[in-house]
Amino acid sequence: YQVNKIKTSKYTWYNFLLINLWEQFHRVVNVYFVILVVLQFIPEISSLNPTTSIIPIIVVLGLTAMKDGFYDYKRHKSDSSVNNRSSSVVKDETLTEEKWMNIKVGDIIQLKNNENVTADLLLLSSSEEHNLVYIETAELDGETNLKVRQALPETGEMKDNLRTLRQFNGHVKCEAPNNYLHKFTGNLYWNNETFAIDNENILLRGCTLRNTEWCFGLVIFAGPDTKLMQNTGKSVLKRTSIERLMNKLVWLIFAFLLLLATVTAVGNTIWERYVGVVMYMPWASYAPNEYMSGFLMFWSYIIILNTVVPISLFVSIEFIRVGQSWFINFDRAMYYEKKDLPALARTTTLNEELGQIEYVFSDKTGTLTQNIMEFNKCVIGGTCYGEVYNEDGIAISTPNADFSFNKDAENSFRFFDQRLINAITSGDTKVHEFFKLIAICHTVMPDFSPEGILTYQAQSPDEGALVGAARNFGFVFKERTFNTITVSELGTDVTYEVLAILDFDNVRKRMSVIVKDPEGNITLFCKGADSVIYERLGEATDEDIKNATTVHLDNFAGEGLRTLCLAVKRLNEESYKVWKEAHSKASMALEDREDRLSAVYEEIERDMELLGATAVEDKLQDGVPETIANLSNANIKIWVLTGDKQETAVNIGYSCNMLTEEMKNLLKNVFYVFFQVESEIKQAYEDMQCEDSPRSVLSSRDDLTPVCNTLAGFILQSCFLLKLVFADRSIKLNLMWWFIQAKLQMEDLLYSNKMERISLDFEELAIKFLELATLCTAVICCRVTPLQKAKVVELVKQNQKAVTLAIGDGANDVSMIKAAHIGVGISGEEGTQAVLSADFAFGQFRFLERLLLVHGRWSYMRICKFFGYFFYKNFAFTLVHFWYSFFNGLTAQSSFDDWFVTLYNLVYTSMPVFMLAVFDQDLNDEYCIKFPKLYLPGQTNELFNIKIFFRSIIRGIFTSLALFFIPYGAFVDGMHSDGTNITDLQTLSIVISTSLIIVVTLQVALDTSYWTPINHFFIWGSIGIYFLVTFAMYSNGLYQILPNNFPFVGVARTAFQFPSLWFTVLLVSAICFLPVVASRYLTSLLWPTYTEKVKQRKMKAAESLHAMSEKIKSKFQIKRRGSRARSGYAFSHERGFGDLITTGRMSMRRNNSQRQSQNNHQSSPVKPATPPP
Repeated sequence: YQVNKIKTSKYTWYNFLLINLWEQFHRVVNVYFVILVVLQFIPEISSLNPTTSIIPIIVVLGLTAMKDGFYDYKRHKSDSSVNNRSSSVVKDETLTEEKWMNIKVGDIIQLKNNENVTADLLLLSSSEEHNLVYIETAELDGETNLKVRQALPETGEMKDNLRTLRQFNGHVKCEAPNNYLHKFTGNLYWNNETFAIDNENILLRGCTLRNTEWCFGLVIFAGPDTKLMQNTGKSVLKRTSIERLMNKLVWLIFAFLLLLATVTAVGNTIWERYVGVVMYMPWASYAPNEYMSGFLMFWSYIIILNTVVPISLFVSIEFIRVGQSWFINFDRAMYYEKKDLPALARTTTLNEELGQIEYVFSDKTGTLTQNIMEFNKCVIGGTCYGEVYNEDGIAISTPNADFSFNKDAENSFRFFDQRLINAITSGDTKVHEFFKLIAICHTVMPDFSPEGILTYQAQSPDEGALVGAARNFGFVFKERTFNTITVSELGTDVTYEVLAILDFDNVRKRMSVIVKDPEGNITLFCKGADSVIYERLGEATDEDIKNATTVHLDNFAGEGLRTLCLAVKRLNEESYKVWKEAHSKASMALEDREDRLSAVYEEIERDMELLGATAVEDKLQDGVPETIANLSNANIKIWVLTGDKQETAVNIGYSCNMLTEEMKNLLKNVFYVFFQVESEIKQAYEDMQCEDSPRSVLSSRDDLTPVCNTLAGFILQSCFLLKLVFADRSIKLNLMWWFIQAKLQMEDLLYSNKMERISLDFEELAIKFLELATLCTAVICCRVTPLQKAKVVELVKQNQKAVTLAIGDGANDVSMIKAAHIGVGISGEEGTQAVLSADFAFGQFRFLERLLLVHGRWSYMRICKFFGYFFYKNFAFTLVHFWYSFFNGLTAQSSFDDWFVTLYNLVYTSMPVFMLAVFDQDLNDEYCIKFPKLYLPGQTNELFNIKIFFRSIIRGIFTSLALFFIPYGAFVDGMHSDGTNITDLQTLSIVISTSLIIVVTLQVALDTSYWTPINHFFIWGSIGIYFLVTFAMYSNGLYQILPNNFPFVGVARTAFQFPSLWFTVLLVSAICFLPVVASRYLTSLLWPTYTEKVKQRKMKAAESLHAMSEKIKSKFQIKRRGSRARSGYAFSHERGFGDLITTGRMSMRRNNSQRQSQNNHQSSPVKPATPPP
């Protein structure tokens, strides 16, 4: 079995060097430069010093290794902090502290309240009644509500008896390690008996124990075998699309280099045969004939022309990316002050990829939302409370309402409509009954802190918000037992007898509680979706109240609020007894029990009276709707992948402005059979292609229980709901699609080609589904597991060839973050696992807008300018050698001084383009966000591609021709005014190199859009450095120190005295520079890009700019609904808590001080009651 030690790092101290070098040599350029270094050590073919190539390649490999090692060291520290946590293990009838990494399968460990679950455990016993434990699974599925797990009654009898636990000798046989979070199958063999165990008996690693003093569990899966680690996915080496393009371009350049070397080698062979050996020196001993000479010249030109791809290019890239990452880290606009969290670039290799994103995959809970529910508004008797309006019907801001009448009110609660407080204090019976229903109809458990402060433990955040609101309005839920519930109504404690709890589920979409008050009156309180409540209202319902409530529900839904309708029904003793008998029979039925109970519930939940509705805000993070709207305008498609239910996710979709009310329902059914899914996806796709096709509405099926269907030996499992929205033709689809996990039944599989055929069908269906989804503006995937999130990302990533980004805040998002091209972690409420696995991290979702539209766009634009310019300047420099070869017998003689060759890329031309790639901005950050369409060029690779590359190469070739032939023509027969000959290689080299430095420096100045003092210093300073170094290299002082290295004394001083030199430099610069200026001016004038149009707008007067901004703002403003098109119902509740309460398996814990305080309550007496049905 696996040990409990986890490992997310890639390297160890003994394999770091080998693995890192292996990864680095996946870059073709690194292999290319190592081969060149080896060739330069062969003196017969090398005319350059090998040191000039060794140092740069060592620097590149070393810097990259240091960077990779640093980030892996941080992963090691993170792993170590987790592995070295301690846990209590039962050993020799005592509890021994052990590190997590030393825990093994078969160990029995103790967990205490608020501790993290160490490994996947079989729950054996707990401190709670009936061996229940409460867990929070936020790190697994993103849900912050509490869940219940229960030990087997047989093992629960061991309690905390360490001797009994130590002697436990049960044997567990279960499924193999897998990634299904909500499924577990196994058996416990103990004391000659077999006990079935399922997910309700299992505690998964990543969960947190809540409201439970202690529990004991048996380790069944440890370390990598745990479901949490099975869902994390594998780390992959991420490379940007530009980097992948660079690998291809290196092969093209290498092929071009081979062509040039072949041409020069053939030329040298011909020249040596007919000219060289006759008119010049005889052949050397190592080249006895022209063929050997040509062969050696081939390799010599490979070396001398290698600067078409200089190693300094990749050194510069590493430093440029670091600089761009610093700008992200120190961006104050991305600093989250509330938690003191700056933005963090955890990798420096993906910056430019941020400017090319087409798909964003986002988690919901904690990423889009704050995990906070707030009671916002309500409707009681047709009157809306929550907003205050003036005489003109405009909402106005008011101070917080006065809650001084209620001593149990919380200081943090905010509600601004004093009218509701007045209605409560004046004794409005409708308002009282409204809040009485909220305080009674729920499954919340009260709890008291050691200080005696009342707190609530809610199974869903919605219930917590509603019960908390009732408390603040004077109806305080204080205590419950299996058959009673105590509420303080405006200071008076009233205990109700709970006769029945009709629990919530996804089909019923409602919950009811039947209670008897101290006077003996029996009442049914019900809350649920407006659609199901309205269908069950009695004929005596006041239509005016119903219509008014409907209007307010429309408004609530339009504002993205989560709504529930509240209704009440008075029952008489006789009718209740009849219903109770029917309920008892249904609950004891051996067949179709669920259907019979549903029918019994339906019988009593009718003819109800409408009380009103609640509106709870699932608080979004600040700026989420605006961010999503702006990213959508940048042609970025946003998919939300969440583990939440459909209603919750859809409600957030409307709140975030992803979904709009103009979209019509096309499909409304859930699919279970493979061929039905296939046909419906194809039909939906055809309907989208044909605008005039009929919109067939299919029958609805709401049961989300997976149904197994055997097809050709396969069992189809694990489904989840996809909400697809097609905005262009106002179409909305609710579509259940299967991520099918196939389990082979060997006895039914007769031919292997059956499996291949079905497998192909699944693959074709996935592609068809993807085609359908990509027609949509937004996609929301509900009830997905962490691994399924990664599968969705990979489906798009592999088939769309688009750059993807995944953003999340919990451990359940790690696999998705790793699967995407770029992963972003939010430091949220669900821990730091997402941040530790992410490439970038910050504190709020709204910062994604700035990360992409500003930093991403700038980084992409800068790196594209850098590549285009670098190839241009190096082809211009390198090809001068090639043209000169035709005048020196193709003997690989350099046209430049050796020191100029060394310093050209390292000193003379490195810093200007480096500063351009770090600081340049074509538009400031305000315009980048205001005009999101500026982001589009990155998605289509417009700024650097094969076309741009060849354009840079052609310009470089043209420049090299001008650089060589104009000075050569001017100086070939040149003569000084005193009659001395000026035709020598050193003088010609000075003229060409001076022209080259000025031309390429003017070019980088032309490419610079954003001038800073730093740019001025390095651009113009590089020309000054060139002249200073040139004079120094040809000075008397260096000659006297190193005569062999600096033999050409006074060449620079003499050459720069020639007026013809300066005229030639000016002529060459004009010929190379003016065509570029003219073509750019004409292009921007006749065919301006969107960026250039925005630049022209920026240059207008402030008034015009302001008017334009207002126009754009009104065009892209967030649309809100105006008519009723959907229900705002959303309730993230789970079935089963009502049964736990009414059977007495879950009850309130009270400490001694709280019991004493309860004895002093002046509540009405209640007769002892038998447990309700």
